[in-house]
Amino acid sequence: QVQLVESGGGLVQPGGSLRLSCAASGSIFSINAMSWYRQAPGKQRDLVARITSDDNTNYADAVKGRFTISRDNAKNTVYLQMNSLKPEDTAVYYCKVDGRRATLNAFRAWGQGTQVTVSS
Repeated sequence: QVQLVESGGGLVQPGGSLRLSCAASGSIFSINAMSWYRQAPGKQRDLVARITSDDNTNYADAVKGRFTISRDNAKNTVYLQMNSLKPEDTAVYYCKVDGRRATLNAFRAWGQGTQVTVSS
């Protein structure tokens, strides 16, 4: 089984910064794509950023130039650096990891979610 533990959310003023982390553990052979999603109240869960195993990245238009996704393969961890935060960035942020277990079966795991609130 694969577990994801997220951290780094909180309350920040507009224009501020936060860094989210998501660490994967368990029976992991390899990790492919790592992603961050977010879900605001009453809205669907949307992709924020994604990074592949060879470090190709893509971002939602709403966060381009402000957010940066990165990964530490040695730690099976993905990060989301969020700068110039806006009230509309307020949401629960979830990480998602796709990979293969030690048995070579594919897995997809989701984090528990971390609240990010941008407000003065």
